[in-house]
Amino acid sequence: MVHEFETAQAAVDSALSAGASYADARVGRITREELCLRNGQMGSADALEDCGLGVRVLFGGASGFAAAPLAWRAGERPASERLARSLAARAVEVARSLARVRRAPIELAPNAAVRAEYATPCAIDPFELPLQEKIELLRAADASLAGASETVVREANLSFRRSEQWLASSDGARVYQHLVRTGAGLSTTAAAHGEVQRRSFPASFGGNYQAGGFERALALDLPSHGPRLRDESVALCAAEPCPAGRRSLILLGSQLMLQIHESVGHASELDRACGHEVDLAGSSFAMPEALGRLRFGSPIVNLVADSTMAGGLDTRGFDDDGVRSQRWHVVRDGVFVGYHTTREWSARIGEAQSRGCARAESWFHPPILRITNLSLEPGDWTLERLIADTEDGVLCDTSKMWSIDQRRLNFQFTTEIGYEIKDGKLGRVLRDPTYQDSTPRFWGACDAICDATHTELWGISNCGKGNPIQLAEMSHGASPARFQGVAFVR
Repeated sequence: MVHEFETAQAAVDSALSAGASYADARVGRITREELCLRNGQMGSADALEDCGLGVRVLFGGASGFAAAPLAWRAGERPASERLARSLAARAVEVARSLARVRRAPIELAPNAAVRAEYATPCAIDPFELPLQEKIELLRAADASLAGASETVVREANLSFRRSEQWLASSDGARVYQHLVRTGAGLSTTAAAHGEVQRRSFPASFGGNYQAGGFERALALDLPSHGPRLRDESVALCAAEPCPAGRRSLILLGSQLMLQIHESVGHASELDRACGHEVDLAGSSFAMPEALGRLRFGSPIVNLVADSTMAGGLDTRGFDDDGVRSQRWHVVRDGVFVGYHTTREWSARIGEAQSRGCARAESWFHPPILRITNLSLEPGDWTLERLIADTEDGVLCDTSKMWSIDQRRLNFQFTTEIGYEIKDGKLGRVLRDPTYQDSTPRFWGACDAICDATHTELWGISNCGKGNPIQLAEMSHGASPARFQGVAFVR
């Protein structure tokens, strides 16, 4: 660990000697493992590892970045320090060139110097576990999906990621972090009656992901859910499509988490609101002048960002600016009150401190502003009582496809399955329920949220942003919730 910090510090010192007003350097090592069993056979098995050094500087009010891989072999220390000096010089030169054409200087909010370590609590290290034990779990999950002639594809997935990072900065930061996350899921696809329908557990697109070790995969008990998924996928092939019209919508957590992510999370990234993401993934309708005044939802809607919560994919000690993790409201009592910010962006709205949202996908990416863990605070309903209180509605579960406009305002979501609700009772299965709305109207129509016993934490492992694009991971906590007068379309 001493070697890694010395390499990072060498880059920082070299950048300052070359005239940089600020510099930080991140030595990173990332290990990944992806396993997929498809129809009882190994569909894919990938084990990847990379390590390197990224250097970021400020010179003349402009930012520069440079990165390169590092070799971690005996006797490589002199080579790594030479590389650190070379990257620092390159980053300064990039910033020097950009300083000639910048419109406004980059200014960083102050941050206390920190020397600390953080590690994800991990009961069973997935990278130390024999491969055979992982395969056995996948085989049991796959076997649970068998038994229907209509089934054409069965999939069981495991995904593991470990990130080690050594951060040093000219502000005095010296932070080591060791983050581990685990993902697992299964899905089945049936074909019958001219239809092809898929069901997934616990969520679509690979399952659910949480910070922690193999114990997270075991806790999902994948094989126990296989028969239900198999039968639902077959039933959907014969189900009627969800009828058009306005009615009540009850969203279960695996769909509500994506609703939170797309319509609240991205809308509350300050760089979007200031027009710095328009070229790739859009801006935001939640403009800075509306902060503290915009009616974002009904009075029962409270959305809290928290990079300290247990199990979150963005739960860590510090962000890539060296800012300590924290908790704050994005929406309080239905009013938009807080952005996601970094040291670069916090001053744009008059805040003296960053919210700690600077993250890079890896050592070879510069940190950018990202959503952290963002959750809907629970209410006081039970799901049983919520269904019984609904006269005409649809209960929807598990995202299938979606679209949202550049300002995160107008959207359309389709879920894998829906259940008709009539006079307080769950009825027939409905195929491809699709609803449309605009963000403030939708959250303003939220009139009931289930209590904390229903809350689950859902992980997104592939959030894309930036140009060139970077992937980030974060979590969203949610209990089932009801929204009135939502438009369903066909």
